[in-house]
Parts: sequence; structure tokens; C-alpha cells
Amino acid sequence: MYPPPGGNPPPKEDDAQLHVDPHKDRIRKDALEASRFTPVSEHTVPAFLQDHPDLAARLGGGPADWSVREVGDGNINFVYIVEGPEGALVVKQALPYVRVVGESWPMTLDRIYYEALALRQQFAFVPELVPEVYFFSHPMAVIAMRYVAPPAIVLRKGLVQGKVYPRLAEHMSSFLARTLLLSSLIAINTEVYRDKVREFCGNVEMCRLTEQVIFTEPYVLATNNRWTTPQLDADAAALREDVPLKLAITDLKTKFCERAQALLHADLHTGSIMVTEDSTVVIDPEFAFYGPMGFDIGAFLGNLLLAYFSQDGHATAADSRAEAKRWILQCFVETWQLFETKFLALWDDKAVAKGDAYPQALYHDAPALLSVAQTAFLRDVFLDSLGFAGAKMIRRIVGIAHVEDLESIADPDVRAACERKALNFGKRLVKERQQFKSISEVAVAVEASV
Repeated sequence: MYPPPGGNPPPKEDDAQLHVDPHKDRIRKDALEASRFTPVSEHTVPAFLQDHPDLAARLGGGPADWSVREVGDGNINFVYIVEGPEGALVVKQALPYVRVVGESWPMTLDRIYYEALALRQQFAFVPELVPEVYFFSHPMAVIAMRYVAPPAIVLRKGLVQGKVYPRLAEHMSSFLARTLLLSSLIAINTEVYRDKVREFCGNVEMCRLTEQVIFTEPYVLATNNRWTTPQLDADAAALREDVPLKLAITDLKTKFCERAQALLHADLHTGSIMVTEDSTVVIDPEFAFYGPMGFDIGAFLGNLLLAYFSQDGHATAADSRAEAKRWILQCFVETWQLFETKFLALWDDKAVAKGDAYPQALYHDAPALLSVAQTAFLRDVFLDSLGFAGAKMIRRIVGIAHVEDLESIADPDVRAACERKALNFGKRLVKERQQFKSISEVAVAVEASV
């Protein structure tokens, strides 16, 4: 579907180390990958794990004592939970095509390399919020990692059920502040930064997929697009004719492609987060690359808004979902506010903020000047976040991949009414984001729109 990923290809021979060999021949690498890749299944996962004693020891016993179940509900990978007498783990394998479509839509196996690389980097930043990687095999496109056990569930499913997670904003603001600032030029020097950008620049196919399904297809007639029809036919047509919207989305796409501010998860929706009332774990960063900070923040905030606008479609006589809506909007506001506070605290910490973008020597005797720079920087990130949030909302209503929050509303008229409100607000965020001075103003506008 796309040209082979550019940049520096990752290694194939070393399961233990993640590094980049800029001299490896791409054609030979692809041939080796194809020859050594073997899909695993519920029946063959035990044998695979038995061949790796460190993994088998985590489970205890032997293959006869292990249970395996496939739980992947995503579009492109297989995910297996393996449980043994002494422990459990997750085995995730990428396929050389989009699982939900089939072999007619090929996709690089390299994405699992970048996921493992990102997980290990994020684990170093926030170990309490990211699963530990136990093992990675590039030839097999397999990651084995910590199992996030019940009662943890996918956040999106909890939001559909109207559940409330009191610590979510606290946890997600920490994840965002630490992973974004600590991977940026605020914290690292240009030599380290350029090496990190180089490490992730080969994940181009996943970036191109994002560019296609978020920033292009929703605004044109594309075979991948779908929406609730006929209810939203006119809305989809109006989207394609909205010139200011197209100009604004082009601006956002340019930022996505050109602004390598920090290491991004790059697919940070509510389906990539496992939660309980007291814990949060962020998973599945296979789209990871260096990009604009606001893309990760906006992805999370936009998905919270999709959950908010869906709540009326899940209301019953016994539960109006008023409390769920109140909490979602509160989480929306608090996530940004806490992120901003934590980001600034890290930036003000001289032991952390040793990067080359804002050298301490330039600001050590002028704290007011640094404050001006910080305010301008975060204002820019805030506006980016709103714009990317709107883009994420739009694509989930008229693009290829929708969300359970809205799709699970059985009555198409009710569903379309919820989707229209979300679509209109998403468009407003993309086109009019500069009008908002604070996250609280956005929340007030959300409430007014319903």
C-alpha cells in the first residue's frame, strides 16, 4: 500500500537488543523477515514459550499446565493471554497485513519493533503506567510483556458502561508530561535527540497510515469511509465541501509530518489504556514516532469527548448518564490542567531540564524570561492538542475506523444524533481552536453544544 519504510532499518538477528543498523540492505532484510516469520496461534504459543526458558519460568509448570486465549479486538494484531501456575504474560504478534481486512492490505512487520522500542523507553519514564517488556523477537514479530490482569479492563469499555475512574486524569497527565518532556529537547541534548529521532524515523508506514485515515480520507470521497447512513449523508457531504476545515486540517497534517517535538505513543485513544479505579496502564504504541506533543494529548482528549457525546445514546430510564457525563468532562479538564502543572514542574527542575532547546545558561539570571517562553510553548501545545482532538473525533465518525462508544448505540437515529454533535464539535476544534483561552472554556462549549 505504501513504499517500504525509509530511514534506518532495525536489526533482525538480535532478540535481546533494540538498535538501528543504518547499513543493512532493505531488500535483503525484507527477504529474511519473510523467510523467518511464522504466525503463532493458540495451539503453538505454548511451544514458542517453552523454547524461551525465561518466559516459561514466569509461567511455571509446562505447556500442559498453561492456558492460552486470544483476546485481540483490534484491527491489525493477534494478542494472546497465557496463564500458568505461577504467573501470566501477554504474547502479541504483528501480522504482515491488516487483520480486519486481510492480505489485500499489507502492512510492515517493523511496527512491532517500534512498539517494543517505545514500550521500553516509556517504561523508563513511567514504569508504573506502562507494561514491562520481557522479550522481543523481530523475526517472529513477537513481544512478550506483563499481563495487566482483571479487574483491569479497556478504558473505552468502561466508558461505554458509564463507569468512573477517579485517578485517570492524575495518571494520564503524568504519562503525558513525563513521556513528552523527557524525550524532548527540553530534557536532552541535540546529539541524543537526533539519535532518538533517527531510531524512530523508520516507522514511516504507520505514520503514512495516520496521514491517510486522519488527515486526508475523511475530507474526500474515499472507499474506506463510512458513516451512519442515510442520517449523516448530508453531514459527510458538507464536510467534504468545507474549505476552512480543509485548510485547517492541512495545517494540522503539516505539523504532524514536520514537528518532531517528542516521542509519541501516536495512537493514544481509550482503547489503548487499561484501567481500574486505582490504576492505569498505557499499551499498544506501535505507531510511535517523534512528532508534535499535541497529537498524543489531543488523541486522549478527543476520545474523552467522543465518550461524552455518546452517553446520551446509552442513557436508560434508570440511568440518565448525567454523572458519567459530568465526570468525563471533569477528567477532560483536569487532564490538561494537571499535565500543564507537571510539565512545568519538570521544566523548572534543573536536574531534568538539561536540554539544548532552552539552555539553563540563557535563562539562569532571567526567570521571568523563561516563564514567558514556557507560557508561549504551552499555549502552542494547547492549541495543537485541541486541533488534533477535533481531527480524531471527525475521523471516528466518517472515516474507516469507528469507536465502540458510538457504534454500540443500537438505534441508528439516536446514534446519528450523538455522532452529529460530536462531529460538529470536532469541526469547531479544528477550525476555531484559537478562540479558546483555557481548557475550561472548551468544557463550557462542550456542555453548550448538547
